[in-house]
This record gives sequence, structure tokens and C-alpha cells, in this order.
Amino acid sequence: MITPNTLQKGDTIAIVSTARKLKKKELQPALKILESWGLKAVLGKTIGAEENQFAGNEKLRAEDFQQMLDNPYIKAIWCARGGYGTVKMIDMLDFSAFQKNPKWIIGYSDVTVLHSYIHNLGIETLHAQMCLDIENKTEAARESIRKVLFEQEYSIAFNVNTYNKTFQQKQQLSSIQGKIVGGNLSVLYSLCGSNSAINTDGKILFIEDLDEYLYHIDRMMMNLKRNGMLANLKALIIGGMTDMHDNAIPFGKNAEEIILEAVKDYNFPVYFNFPAGHIKDNQAMIFGREVKLNSENDKVILNF
Repeated sequence: MITPNTLQKGDTIAIVSTARKLKKKELQPALKILESWGLKAVLGKTIGAEENQFAGNEKLRAEDFQQMLDNPYIKAIWCARGGYGTVKMIDMLDFSAFQKNPKWIIGYSDVTVLHSYIHNLGIETLHAQMCLDIENKTEAARESIRKVLFEQEYSIAFNVNTYNKTFQQKQQLSSIQGKIVGGNLSVLYSLCGSNSAINTDGKILFIEDLDEYLYHIDRMMMNLKRNGMLANLKALIIGGMTDMHDNAIPFGKNAEEIILEAVKDYNFPVYFNFPAGHIKDNQAMIFGREVKLNSENDKVILNF
């Protein structure tokens, strides 16, 4: 995998929206953070643009992103927000110049479309908090973005929980190595069968989701299983499964139990409680990077 270039103070980051609309004033906290890091910001034409719920139509969103991809003075692209819409413009993009001069693409949730597509080009991307609401995330979440952009030493430590221990009693695995991939479960599910779907074979898969019904989680996990995406993982990591819903007639299992049931026939470890996703402590992950996962007592440490 190719690692995008390290940023230097004085470099310029582009902020665009590939999905839902937002106003320029909503970006003020993110702009102040970039300034504190010694970086400059350029706002794309999609910031403040509006077509129904989107930041302009697909043509505008694609042209805006394309311009930032092709501009050699732009050293990274930070997606302003998620929602839905990246998949509607992905096939309009030309990554030829980007492949010759890779830059960090930053975001999560709906930006999983870009992570998956670019992973298939052999280039690392940064799964991390978008601009919107970054002021309400933890300092660790904000610092994790800066550390990756400036190529500083970086790892994530998190606590195990009872679901981890229950599933891993028969495995006793303390160290795992592999490329980390994944993102939002709903988006990964929607990409199955397309040229943006990722090959998870022999890799560490990360998933998270927001505002889904429990039976939808089951449906999506079964889809990944039937597509062979769970069969040969090195490990499965689960971030925030946030604001899950149930029907009047209960599904009977929570999100953790649904996931464990989907992978019960496979012999790889499963780690819950990872600090990433639609949660306050949304720490950055370098997708496509060969990482090491160590289990030590009541902690799990992901080393990039």
C-alpha cells in the first residue's frame, strides 16, 4: 500500500462535502483547529451549496472533489460531513492524478465509499472525524488526526469487555498482524457486488454503525457473511454501534450478540468497544496500513 505524503506546517488542506449540505459557519471550529496545527484551509464550492439535502448536485460534488484531487498544492482533503451521497458521485471521479500524487482523504461514515474505492487502488486513507462537530469530540480524537498527518508515532489502546472474553476463551491469541480495512457497516453492505467492494481476505476488518434497527444489523452481517467477507479475517474490530433501535416485537439480541452469532463458525478474535465511529472518542485509523493488534491483560493495543 502507498502512504500519502506527510504534511508540513504551511500546507493547505481542502474541505469539501461529498454528501450532505452544511453552512460555512459550521466549519469555524475545524478551521481554528487547522490553524492551530499550522495548516491552511481552502473551502470547496460544495460548502454552502444546496440541492435538497445534498451539498449541491452530484455533478457539482464530483467536480469539487476532482479539482481538489488534481490540485498539486492541496496536500489533503478533509470531508466536511457525512450523511448520504458519496456513492452517487464516486463513478464520476478520475483518480489518475491522485494515484501519481496521493494525498490523505479524511472522513468516516458515508466516506467509507471513498475508503473502499481508494483501498482498491492500493493507497492508504484516514478514517477519522469529519470537520462537522469536531469541537465536541475528545482531544484524543482530534490529536489522532494531527499525528497521522504529520507522521508521528501513533497507537490506540482500548479496554476489552465481556463479549471479547467470551468469544476468545478458546483462542488465546495475543498478537495479530494484518492490513486494517472497513468502515460503516451500512455503507460496506451497500457496496457489495460493486467495483468499490473491498477484499477482506486475510485482513483485519473494522465496522461501526449508527441509528439502525437491530434486524438491519443482522441482515447486513448475513450479507457480509454470504459474500465471503467474514470467512478469512485476521480479526474483527467493532467500534460504536450507536443509537440502535428495536421493533415492538423485540429482535431478541443486541448488536454485539448479533455480530458474534454471524461469526461464530470462524476462528478469529473479535474485539468490541473500539474507540471509533459515531461516538465522542472517534479516533483516527489508517486504512490499508499493516497494523499489529496486541492483547495485554485487560487492554487491546492497535499499533500502526
